[in-house]
Amino acid sequence: MLGMDRSLGIDLGTVSVLIYQKGKGIVLQEPSVVSILRDSGKVLAVGEEAKQMLGKTPGNIIAIQPMKSGVIADYEITEKMLSYFIRKVCGNSKVFRPQVVICVPSGGTEVEKRAAIEAAMQAGARKAYLIEEPMAAAIGAGLDISEPYGNMIIDVGGGSADIAVISLGGIVVSESLRVASNDFDE
Repeated sequence: MLGMDRSLGIDLGTVSVLIYQKGKGIVLQEPSVVSILRDSGKVLAVGEEAKQMLGKTPGNIIAIQPMKSGVIADYEITEKMLSYFIRKVCGNSKVFRPQVVICVPSGGTEVEKRAAIEAAMQAGARKAYLIEEPMAAAIGAGLDISEPYGNMIIDVGGGSADIAVISLGGIVVSESLRVASNDFDE
């Protein structure tokens, strides 16, 4: 346990959650779904198990997708989902809590960004930081973001799409759309 890096990158998406662990790569990819008891709010299943329950449960069990258009729509359920996924990756240790970096849409409001940080902290993170999705996509694609020329990044997720030009380690201009691949079928 000692010396083990507990740094996580979390893509908290409308459709799925991906967790990257330094030195290991992507260690979790699960649907952003939580099944709960309607009356008590007790969590019954999270991720793939909750998705498998969709349309197959009695009326007292509901499946919730806590993310809408790339941002937190149900804070309490998002916190429970994050807590479950962090424990799944890092274990139940109260001592070795992870430091996390969470992707957020470039057009997210301050309230939406604060909600992401607070949900991560309540879910068990030692520290939580944010990175805009186009910047994370550029780094993940192996682009040298420090170069003095522009790279256009288009990141289309399930609930949001981000377009940005990145140069000299920063975002020069960006646009975030609350229309994405979930809307393509409609």
